[in-house]
Amino acid sequence: MEENENVVGLLSDIKGLLSHTKKTMNVEDLAAYTGLSKSKIYKLTQLKLIPMGNNPHIRQKFFDKDTIDAWLLGEPDLSDETLEHRFNDSLVKNKR
Repeated sequence: MEENENVVGLLSDIKGLLSHTKKTMNVEDLAAYTGLSKSKIYKLTQLKLIPMGNNPHIRQKFFDKDTIDAWLLGEPDLSDETLEHRFNDSLVKNKR
């Protein structure tokens, strides 16, 4: 019985590793890949602070892995304070 649990655990780990090889990710894939919470990802998409696909015919959000990698390396500060500051800056710019 314990061996079955070990095998199931290994298969789950393998499945997780294989999911990181996808070129296009949805929100769940991106959360698993980056370690960001889904709510943080949705906040970033709402504020347009994360690069994502732009297909008006699809409601679901999709992200290109290579673009996300470059974005993560270039913009490492994703704290709530930084996001709020950027959002407030964009509001001030849009008022003008």
